[in-house]
Amino acid sequence: MSGSGVPAAALPRRDPGRLALGLRAAVSLGLLAGLAVWLDAGAVASRLASMRPSWVLAALAVSVAQVAVLAWRWSFTARRLGVDLPWPVAWREYYLSIFLNQVLPGGVLGDVARAWRQVRSQIRVQAPGGPAVRAVVFERLSAQVVMTTAAGVSLLFLPVTVAPGSRPVMIGAGLLAGGLVVTLIAWMRRQSSEWSLFGPVLAEVGAAHLSPGAFAAQLASALVVVATYLATYLLAAGAVGVETPWPVLLPLVAPVLMSMLIPVTVAGWGLREGAAAVLWGAVGLTAADGVAVSVAYGFLVLVGSVPGALFLILGLRRGRSPRPVARRVGADPGRTTRRLRAGNAGTAGGGRGRGTGPAAG
Repeated sequence: MSGSGVPAAALPRRDPGRLALGLRAAVSLGLLAGLAVWLDAGAVASRLASMRPSWVLAALAVSVAQVAVLAWRWSFTARRLGVDLPWPVAWREYYLSIFLNQVLPGGVLGDVARAWRQVRSQIRVQAPGGPAVRAVVFERLSAQVVMTTAAGVSLLFLPVTVAPGSRPVMIGAGLLAGGLVVTLIAWMRRQSSEWSLFGPVLAEVGAAHLSPGAFAAQLASALVVVATYLATYLLAAGAVGVETPWPVLLPLVAPVLMSMLIPVTVAGWGLREGAAAVLWGAVGLTAADGVAVSVAYGFLVLVGSVPGALFLILGLRRGRSPRPVARRVGADPGRTTRRLRAGNAGTAGGGRGRGTGPAAG
């Protein structure tokens, strides 16, 4: 019974999910509104209203290739962990994940749903859930490492005019980051024993990323994926008519896209544009141009995720879709192999059956 005489059970309860969505949407809208006040909103709107269709189509074509590579990387990573995930299933689920990342707060809930749906697909297998979840986490790891490295290297090439003496600091930060990466890899190798506390997980990281058969594939796919993110941003610049040479723009892209990883907005909206405004101004370019390019990039990523929305709608209309069948197919000791057969796409949370990015998308 509350102080007002109303039973506590009868009081309305706040939905944490809706509250988080509302707060992050408010942060995005607040940042965009602040930029509109600070900059020439009319100039930004004019550029966006006159987007060039040929550049838009080129960016969307890049996104199609990007999702194909992302799906292959997820399928490859899953196989390295003993989960047989066919490429068509990975392709469909990845599109759904990208769409959910675009419309849900935090930018990672689509990946959470992707992992959860694959866990649900496992039937009567040893140690269900773990490898399927880690396949999603490890799959995202390779591109994030390469994108972070690209952002760090980009800082060394920025012609920062506001603080010319900052270049030694940035070089030192880059060397420190590189040293930390090398130290981390060495520590992971030492801890990969099955008797170590982190041994099993680190052994799977090694199998998925660092083993001779995996490192080259993971590195190549990560480089391709990061290249598609950078290319999409540069094509967005062309779409809104920004004529700054690409060699000048390229060092700005990765740091801007990395800002989207901060989980306080919806799909990075607001943070990405704010980072672009600051970086463009820091190198002597027009901040409004940076905001226009970033808004165009966000629009292109959202449009590129539309196939995921179609898969979601089809799953909702069917109401009940077949779930992928998981079963043990291998006899490799110490490793459980699961075979996931393609089914129709269900809902992100309720179907019976995988949202750049940072950065980006």
